[in-house]
Amino acid sequence: MELPLPAHWNPEAVTQVRRVPYEERAAGAAAWANTHGISPARDDARRVCLLLIDCQNTFCTPGFELFVPGAPEDNRRLCEFVYRNLATITQIVPTLDTHHALQVFHAAWLVDAAGHRPPAYTTVSVQDVEDGVWRAAEPREQDNLLEYVRALETGGRYRLVVWPYHAMLGGVGHALVSAVEEAVFFHAIARGISPAFQIKGDDPRTEAYSALGPEVGGRRNAALVQLLGSFDAVLIAGQAKSHCVAWTVEDLLRDLPPERLFLLEDCMSPVVVPGAVDFTAEADDAMTRFAAHGAHVVRSTDTDWLRPAAQQG
Repeated sequence: MELPLPAHWNPEAVTQVRRVPYEERAAGAAAWANTHGISPARDDARRVCLLLIDCQNTFCTPGFELFVPGAPEDNRRLCEFVYRNLATITQIVPTLDTHHALQVFHAAWLVDAAGHRPPAYTTVSVQDVEDGVWRAAEPREQDNLLEYVRALETGGRYRLVVWPYHAMLGGVGHALVSAVEEAVFFHAIARGISPAFQIKGDDPRTEAYSALGPEVGGRRNAALVQLLGSFDAVLIAGQAKSHCVAWTVEDLLRDLPPERLFLLEDCMSPVVVPGAVDFTAEADDAMTRFAAHGAHVVRSTDTDWLRPAAQQG
C-alpha cells in the first residue's frame, strides 16, 4: 500500500538549493520505518529499482546552466512517489552527469577560422568540420573531432551540440537537487540500503547521454547493466526526456526484457530552450517507440502498475 507523506516534506522547497539535515532525517526515517512496518530491502521478494537519470541542479533548478522547463514539477512528483512507495522500491540508482571545462561539447573545444568560440547551442555537422567552419582548438584533436562527428551521423545519433558549461565536477550544478537528495537519503535509511550512484559523461572526447555508455567509443558500464538486470522491475525517471533518459532506455532495451521497464513519464521533461532548441517531438517519438517495443509508459500518480498483483501487459 502507499504510505503517507512524511512531515518534513515541503513541495514548495523543490527548487531550493540547501543542506539536507542528515542526522534529523536519519532519525526520522528509522522511526518512519518502525511506525509503518517497512521491512529492510534485503527481504524484498520482488526487487524494484528506481533509476534516476541526472536529477541535478544543472538541469532541474531555475537559473542553472541547462534548466529543463518542467523539471521542478517532475521532481515534486518524483519525491512524492519515493516517499509514498518506500516499502516497494528496493534500491535507488541515481546517475550524475559529470563534466570538465575541456570536453568536445563545450565551447572551449572548438574555434572558427578567426579563433572565435562557438555560441551555446551551435550544432556542428560533419560538413562544418570538413569545411573548417569549426575545428578543434587543440590541433592534435582535429582528426579525432572529424572522426567523432562522422561516427555520430553514421550511427544515427544527435549531431554534436555545443552545450553551455554544465554539470561541472565539484560545482553546485553537479549535485542532486536537494529535495531529491533528501528523498533518496530517507529511502536509504528506511530500507537499509545505500543508493548506487553512477558517474557518467566525464570522457573529454565523447558525449554520454546514456547512463550505460558514451555516444561513440569508450567502455560500456557493464556493472550497471548487471545491476539493473538483477531487478524484477526497473523504474526510470529524470532529465532530460529527450536526451539522457531516451538514450538510456534505448540502450536498456538491448539488455533487459522490455516488460521490466517502467517509464515514469510525468517525472521527466524534454530539453526546450526558447529561441534555440526544442526537443519535445523527439522525446514524444521516443516514448512511443519504447512503448511499441513493450516498455510500460506510466504515471507516478497512478501506481496500480507497481503492485505485485497488478496486471502488467
